[in-house]
Amino acid sequence: MSQGSSVVIRPARNISGSIRLPGDKSISHRYAMLGAIAEGTSRLENFSTGADCASTLGCLARLGVRWERHADAVEIRGLGPRLEAPGTPLDCGNSGSTMRMLSGILAGQEFTSELIGDPSLSRRPMARVITPLELMGARIQAADGQCPPLRINGGNLKAIDYTMPTASAQVKSAVLFAGLLARGETRVAEPVRVRDHGELALRAFGAEVRHEANQVRIRGGQGLRAIQATVPGDLSSAAFFLCAAALFPESQLLIRGLGMNPTRSYLLDLLVRLGVRMTVTELEEKHGELLGTIKERGGMLGGATIASPYTEMLIDEIPVLAAIAPYTETGIEILNARELRVKESDRIRSIAANLRRMGAEVEEREDGLRIPGAQSLTGAEIDSFGDHRIAMAFAIAALRARGETMIHGADAAVISYPEFFDTLEGILER
Repeated sequence: MSQGSSVVIRPARNISGSIRLPGDKSISHRYAMLGAIAEGTSRLENFSTGADCASTLGCLARLGVRWERHADAVEIRGLGPRLEAPGTPLDCGNSGSTMRMLSGILAGQEFTSELIGDPSLSRRPMARVITPLELMGARIQAADGQCPPLRINGGNLKAIDYTMPTASAQVKSAVLFAGLLARGETRVAEPVRVRDHGELALRAFGAEVRHEANQVRIRGGQGLRAIQATVPGDLSSAAFFLCAAALFPESQLLIRGLGMNPTRSYLLDLLVRLGVRMTVTELEEKHGELLGTIKERGGMLGGATIASPYTEMLIDEIPVLAAIAPYTETGIEILNARELRVKESDRIRSIAANLRRMGAEVEEREDGLRIPGAQSLTGAEIDSFGDHRIAMAFAIAALRARGETMIHGADAAVISYPEFFDTLEGILER
């Protein structure tokens, strides 16, 4: 039941049903950006419905790219490698993905552009993407040297050999996109292998990308060709429903067309380790991305420790894993997750605050959390802190709590998954 931007979640008896999720947000961003600099018209079915990907499309329109959203697809008419100079700032909204990855393409354009965002995005550091792009020859101005707005003077880039000090799929994609527009061959090395959606998308659009261990290479000057593609269902969005079903031993949940990229699927391994019963069928590969159908049944949940390098692989799923941690037998400990402090909210603080409001014991650390198991939660008034993943995570925690939970600022979910609460309601048994 909605009350303005607040949503009331009542306890559930079970989870049962079949769902199909909107397109993967990470892939949708990358397909749209590469479609913009490709030759021809790309048709992207099951494109993400989230506000973040809408921000990407809005920025592309200001760069002269024509696109249309149909009932079942987004069509993007590419301009080739040279975009048009924008007459106004490019508004990225709340989307760090848009700002970081689009910076890589703008760094290779022979004009000046400005990237702005909402108050939350304007507080998020961008130094990790600014540094390599400046090494390639772009000139970038930022507030305090690292925060938005970003003013990018691009063009005339040179290739670099770059070792990322911190693993980041968005930074890797930004450097590879810039490398496509640079002279020479760009090499990016990552300390831990993270999502490879950028590399796979580049290959799908016809670029040659070489992958050796934790190094990726791309030769500048390659042209891209438009594609016809279906975006796999978003695994990070699926995490909320998978964790919901994990809370009920008799649950039965079917998710079709789900992205199963090996650099993302550690979540599934972890849930199985916790005690969830899961089978994967109908596996197929499309444009380098693996997708399939998941059948899940709940189980008795044990406990886990999440530490590097798996923390980086699960960074988007940690909020919902932390939210269900009190219901596990031995709890969940999260280490090496300081990056959560600089997401849409300080997610370590947000998680700890909301769990405590629901009566849980939780230890907040500088770089993580320890949440003991075998706890009972009580419905409470909690805050999304303007963070879509916090709003959705605590909707899941509320399903096993005693009494109703009111989530204030629940409309934050529109950032990644506008249909979230309706989809959740459709699989609840009370």
